[in-house]
Amino acid sequence: MSLLRLGWRAGLPLALLPAALASPPPLQAIAPEPMVRVLLQEAPSLELEAGSAPLRLGDGKGRTLLEIPPGEGLELRRSGSALEARLLGRAGTPRRVSLPLQQAWIDPAPARGRSGEALLTLQQRRYRGRLLVRQEGDRLQAINLIDVESYLPSVVGSEMPATWPQAALRAQAVAARTYALRQRRPAAPFDLKATVASQVYKGVEAETDSTREAVRSTRSQVLVHGAGLINAVFHSSSGGLTENSGEIWRQQLPYLVSVTDFDEASPVHAWQLRIEADQLAKAFREIGGAFRIDLLATTSSGRIRQAKVTGPGGSLLLSGAELRQRLGLRSTMARFAFEAPSRSYPFPPPLPALPGVFGPGVLESVAATLVQAPWLAPRPPAAPALVVNGRGFGHGVGMSQWGAYGLALRGEDYREILRHYYQGARILPYSSL
Repeated sequence: MSLLRLGWRAGLPLALLPAALASPPPLQAIAPEPMVRVLLQEAPSLELEAGSAPLRLGDGKGRTLLEIPPGEGLELRRSGSALEARLLGRAGTPRRVSLPLQQAWIDPAPARGRSGEALLTLQQRRYRGRLLVRQEGDRLQAINLIDVESYLPSVVGSEMPATWPQAALRAQAVAARTYALRQRRPAAPFDLKATVASQVYKGVEAETDSTREAVRSTRSQVLVHGAGLINAVFHSSSGGLTENSGEIWRQQLPYLVSVTDFDEASPVHAWQLRIEADQLAKAFREIGGAFRIDLLATTSSGRIRQAKVTGPGGSLLLSGAELRQRLGLRSTMARFAFEAPSRSYPFPPPLPALPGVFGPGVLESVAATLVQAPWLAPRPPAAPALVVNGRGFGHGVGMSQWGAYGLALRGEDYREILRHYYQGARILPYSSL
């Protein structure tokens, strides 16, 4: 789930959300200090750097195969079914080492004689915990294994402005903790992604004193409904009214119901977007563009469930999610109006030159030019542009981050914020369950 400067939370991709609404793991499966596995990057090669402490590359059985000194780097790439390590020293020719492994563990080793926490650096970002590098097809996956309490200060700072009131930051911490623990899938190679596909995680640089305090002061607290963790989804801004989960996803959950939002301060509480005809032609290639959009079904809050798009080459039936994706809309709480194009006329051509004394045929030529009058014939009308008036940013289900901010400014504490957006959910410590 993502931090965006116009509206902090864009929300989960709609294609991923039905799976996220699956049955939650039982509470007794959560250990006192639960770990999460976060996919940081997936690429043909990965570049790491040792900071103030060396990095140790091992085979998963406790054996160290390589050690990268402080300040030096390591590039890993596939080499057949094994891994190839390229050591990037401060000077000299890089060394290549073939490792008979399909996956490797990388740990920061405590530096002798140095103080401070040992961190590892991947693609210019620093992380706590361990790193698993594994092959997946023709790419390498970098997966961060980290305890949830060390993971959360970065998530809170990545998902919400660190300058916001503590009540909002604490609400975000509890929601993000609950969401992360509910996504744990032991049979899968990782639990979460570091992007909007799960919740944004930018490493140590996204942490601040205020986000660490928000996590510390809510330590181990999660949202529970019945016997399990809730699906604590959240979004940037609802535009005044959140959505029932069952109206846009497959399942109506009792705690994800439509409530009044308090997101008036959001820069995307209300917005307008103009989409030109050439952009519409790209968005709806099958029908050559669009000159009409009819809403066939909406949710009780006014979000689009189904729409019919008509263009020069026919019409399309699209879900609200599909329409949002094609047009790049901030939300499906949107309405459409096409601008009537103005008719255009070509500039008239010059009249034939007239001699000082009219000779035979001159008047006939002028008359013919005037009769044809091509500049008076209108050109085919230009394709219309689309003007979209919308509200909110994201899917609209669960906690509105700008709404949490608004409630915090009204003096509500984080418990009241969470109870408002997750109706009927209880706040309990996972360590006591």
